[in-house]
Amino acid sequence: MKRYAIAFMLFVIVVAAAGFLSPGAASADEIKLVGVITKIEIAGPDATTASATLKDNKTGELVTVIVNDDLTLDKFKDHRIVVGDEIRLKYEVKDGKNISKYFRKTAGC
Repeated sequence: MKRYAIAFMLFVIVVAAAGFLSPGAASADEIKLVGVITKIEIAGPDATTASATLKDNKTGELVTVIVNDDLTLDKFKDHRIVVGDEIRLKYEVKDGKNISKYFRKTAGC
């Protein structure tokens, strides 16, 4: 009987470890959204961050995200991404702020 108890405990430990170490567990906090930009705020021409507010197409809720990547910041500054554009967004919540991980137009090239 002790053998079965020990084997069961080892099985539980292995399953728990596999759950914590799986690659899908890291992306569980990532939130996906498709919506239209309602507001873009850039601190200035040399800004390293910007905030964009999007209206979620599914819920109608306004979501504000912080954008840090240089490519998207350049697109904001060059007006290649503007208010009214539909965006596909992935973000995660860190310290109560929505930090953008993926920010692209849904329209073609």
